[in-house]
Amino acid sequence: MSSEGSLTNRITIVGRGVPSNYEISVDGEIELVGADPLEEATVVTDHAAEGAIETGVMRFQFSGEMANVHLVDWNGTSAPESPSTPEVHVDYGVPPRENSN
Repeated sequence: MSSEGSLTNRITIVGRGVPSNYEISVDGEIELVGADPLEEATVVTDHAAEGAIETGVMRFQFSGEMANVHLVDWNGTSAPESPSTPEVHVDYGVPPRENSN
């Protein structure tokens, strides 16, 4: 993976209390911040991450540009049709976070 200094963009996924799945991909590199991928059932490859969230927040740092976000609720209904899918925030040009929640 890239050095932390080049991962200056952030994706924050906020659960809404309903089991939901997410898939995100970027044209650079991506890594999970402040959580153990095994405990969170999150799969992270060089350019993509996918997993499940019900409550709480998942944060990822990435380089490059956001390529794709796909969110579905427990019924498989995609955003924006489902008000239960997680919120996603993308921020560009932010300093890398230390491994904290």
